[in-house]
Amino acid sequence: MTPVIHLQDVGVRLGGREILHGITADINANQFIGVFGPNGAGKSTLMRCLLGLIPPSAGEVTLFGKPPGRANELIGYMPQVRALFENVALSARALVAATVGGTHWGVPPFFSSRKRRLSAGQAGESLNEVDRVLALAGAEEYADRPFAQLSGGEKQRIMLAQALVGNPKLLILDEPLISLDPKHQARMIDTVHHIQHETGATVLFVAHDINPLIRVMDRVLYVAGGGASIGPVESVISEESLSKLYGMHMLVVRAEGRIFIVATEGNVTEAEHQHA
Repeated sequence: MTPVIHLQDVGVRLGGREILHGITADINANQFIGVFGPNGAGKSTLMRCLLGLIPPSAGEVTLFGKPPGRANELIGYMPQVRALFENVALSARALVAATVGGTHWGVPPFFSSRKRRLSAGQAGESLNEVDRVLALAGAEEYADRPFAQLSGGEKQRIMLAQALVGNPKLLILDEPLISLDPKHQARMIDTVHHIQHETGATVLFVAHDINPLIRVMDRVLYVAGGGASIGPVESVISEESLSKLYGMHMLVVRAEGRIFIVATEGNVTEAEHQHA
């Protein structure tokens, strides 16, 4: 069976600097993959490489058996940077509707200078799709309010609804827990886990803290030191595995069902690697 994502000895260079190297991984259908690593490790860069926004400098990347960019209709993407729509006066529903029928990453066609005219049938299908994804994201209650007036957690759900348009088979969610308190983090995780079971999509869930996701993940993709390791939590989040990635001794502490990762030598501060 063709994997949803295939990476073979993948490297990425930006501005002449090597960001990632030697990344090899296969990810199959209907898996929930947590993507972790310290700030600046290259997690978002790897996600953008999968989307075809950044070309690999080495190795092979395929999604659904195609090169990056050739299978975009099968991918839903929730970017980490969401400032573009922070102060828009449009309703949340209108922002979701703007993505229906889109074929490229970036500003939705709603904001382009070229206006689209939809037939009555197309308009009806568009409304049905918007209602469907808002319900999946748990955002119907406030969908008709101005997006700028929504709370941080509500905005996150609207952006999740955008990513669900078109019933994608792969969801790439870059830091969907950012700025959420623990209660709303748990709710977002439960929502994404429910979506995975309802749609059968594969999920790449990028996050800083591994602990809230332990109960739902099938495997972990940990990015550090320019490389990456993928596998079950127990094998990847281990002192041996992480020390190899970082190139220095790493301490993994498990206490009361939580995991703490700490650098024990060198110039790396504890705060950069502690997941708590």
